[in-house]
Order: sequence, then C-alpha cells, then structure tokens
Amino acid sequence: MLAYRKLKRNRRRFLALTGLTPKEFQALLPAFGTAYRRRYEGLKTGAGRKRHRQAGGGRTGRLPTLEQKLLFILVYQKAYPLQVIQGELFDMGQSSANEWIHRLLLVLREALTTLGVMPERDGSHFAHSQRPKSEPAEYIIDGTERRRQRPKVPEKQTLHYNPAPNRVAQRYRLSGL
Repeated sequence: MLAYRKLKRNRRRFLALTGLTPKEFQALLPAFGTAYRRRYEGLKTGAGRKRHRQAGGGRTGRLPTLEQKLLFILVYQKAYPLQVIQGELFDMGQSSANEWIHRLLLVLREALTTLGVMPERDGSHFAHSQRPKSEPAEYIIDGTERRRQRPKVPEKQTLHYNPAPNRVAQRYRLSGL
C-alpha cells in the first residue's frame, strides 16, 4: 500500500508518483484540508444525509489522514490508472476507489482554485489572464501532434514545412561551417 509516511522520504519516487515535490505537497495540503473540511465535515454525511453520530465516529477509513487523501488523488491525477489498480495501490476495492476519486477530485479542484493555480481551460481567457508581477511572461502551450497527409510532389510538399530551418542550414553552408 502506498503510504505518505514512507513515500515522503524518497523525493524522486514522490515526484514520479504525484507530480509534486514533498515541499510542493506540503504547500498544497492546507488549502486541500480547508476545502475538504468545508465540503465534508459538518452536520451531513458525504452522501448529504443527516449524521447519526459526530464526524469522526465509526470505523477508520482506508484514507485516514488528509495527507493520505491528497496522495491518493494526486497519484490518480498523475498516472490515471484503472480504478481497480488505484484501489490495489491504496488497499481498497474498486468501488471504494471510485467513491474516493469522485469525492476528492472536487476537493482538489476547489483547493487549486483557492491557491490560484488551476489551469486555464479557455484559450481566449488565457491571453487576458492576470499573472503575478514576479512571474516571467513566457507560457508553455501543451499541444497534441496529429498525423497529417502531406503531398507526394516535392514542390507542393515544401509548402507544408517551416522554411526557417532551411535558411539556418543555408547560412551555415555559406559561412563554411
């Protein structure tokens, strides 16, 4: 079973499984905890029904601590395994993994929004989004390559390629390099 206590000691493994360093994880944890308490602790159960006993009463769940809950959802977000595999990683069944995934995705989204680090989904808003003054102006746009049918005739084929690399190659040939 993946346990936060053991995993936090190995920085490389932690980064590979969650996408965050232990320091970044600790920075996210307070916002995640606040969002979790706001959503699920109170007078109602996780299903929205009135509580018969106080919050924390009953048996201990498979994800007893906030650290374990955050680790669970970050591993799911990073690797996107089948729910059966996610359940095996955290010593629970597929149906429990499904419940926790749906419950914790909402909490993670709320925590990331609170911290102001939620990714922008709409390209038109991205260009006008505010950024802190200390942040550089460079952005990375993650795109997907797609296959494209190119013409077989060499003259037509050159229209589909960027001529800039050819100019660079010609400059080097002209200079004798």
